[in-house]
Amino acid sequence: MSYTTNKSTELFQRAQLSIPGGVNSPVRAFKSVGGTPLFMTRGKGAYMYDADGNQYIDYINSWGPMILGHAYEPVVNAIKEKAAHSTSFGAPTELEIEMAELIKSMAPNVDLVRMVSSGTEACMSALRLARGYTGRNKFIKFEGCYHGHADAFLVKAGSGVATFNIQTVPGVTAGVSNDTLTAPYNDINAVQRLVDDNKGEIAAIIIEPVAGNMGCIPPVDGYMEALRSICDKEGIVLIFDEVMTGFRLAAGGAQERLKINADLVTYGKVIGGGLPVGAFGGKKEIMQHIAPLGNVYQAGTLSGNPLAMIAGYTMLKTLKDDPSIYTQIDEKTAYLHKGLDEALKTANTPYVINRLGSMISVHFSDKAVRNFTDAATADNALFNKYFHALLNEGIYLPPSAYETWFISNALSKEDIDRTVETTATFFKK
Repeated sequence: MSYTTNKSTELFQRAQLSIPGGVNSPVRAFKSVGGTPLFMTRGKGAYMYDADGNQYIDYINSWGPMILGHAYEPVVNAIKEKAAHSTSFGAPTELEIEMAELIKSMAPNVDLVRMVSSGTEACMSALRLARGYTGRNKFIKFEGCYHGHADAFLVKAGSGVATFNIQTVPGVTAGVSNDTLTAPYNDINAVQRLVDDNKGEIAAIIIEPVAGNMGCIPPVDGYMEALRSICDKEGIVLIFDEVMTGFRLAAGGAQERLKINADLVTYGKVIGGGLPVGAFGGKKEIMQHIAPLGNVYQAGTLSGNPLAMIAGYTMLKTLKDDPSIYTQIDEKTAYLHKGLDEALKTANTPYVINRLGSMISVHFSDKAVRNFTDAATADNALFNKYFHALLNEGIYLPPSAYETWFISNALSKEDIDRTVETTATFFKK
């Protein structure tokens, strides 16, 4: 089966006349995998439909938030009802309180929550707060981790930055880069050396507790505990970027799943049910330094937007009220893992499958993939061929070897079986 995508091709040609590269986020351009990006018109459950009417099993799920699938009816109905009252106020609403209370009831170690409009804004604000709280300027991030496109985070970042091999980003000043210290993911000795070399100067360590922007890469045993210990000893703020993992890996996110408390945590897409939203929160001792309580400034007209709040509240309330969803989605991902493993065993190519909860990725590598260097040295040209083989059969993977797959609970056993069978067929050929 090979889909006809003439309308997507026409739309892409038209888009390039008005939008840089024809897309509003770089990885959508298919530049890494080759070919023409598909333009989507609708989604329902586990499927997306393109401008030519083709159906795809979706393993991106809007990069994470569609835990319950596309167009989840209670979320859609809640948005419709709320939109009739207004789409924005720029003034407080009771719903913002209810949303913050719900997040606090689900996420460990969160006393106060500030709503923002994106994951990038959440991470940027959390870092500013850590600097204001500690009076220090430097921070540590990890090679291949992506925390949005704020200047300080684009040094040796993952996601689209890695996909396009832009490791020195024009427009990011040397001064900003000098305050950004980088270490390989899963290498605690490298972190300790940076701390020792910059004694008393490091405000924060920010990390994806389960990396999703160089494929799915879980932390090795003892790694997070060691980071927590270093931060406690040195007075460093530990920030968990849970834009991907929050409310996906567990009701309490990676903090609950890994049993590690962060000082600050950032959220994105998932708390808006797919609408533009973000949040950061943490201990009162730190969060009380945010204006208007303190003098670390952060603001936003659309922060706490009523449509984003009702969509997120409806989604999170569903997840809180039915914990079995996490068991179901983990079991589906484990079933996919087992099937892919069996299909790839017959192929004459090395591979590694990384998974934690409902995040999973395939790396065509002959060694364990535990950091960005490992991910970058895998056979990503083979991944690109694999991507297109599945796409031509109506299976939509992330269009980059540097992105995790996200599973939705709308996915059926039949969808997974079809994905596995298509994988096996590709490698037999």
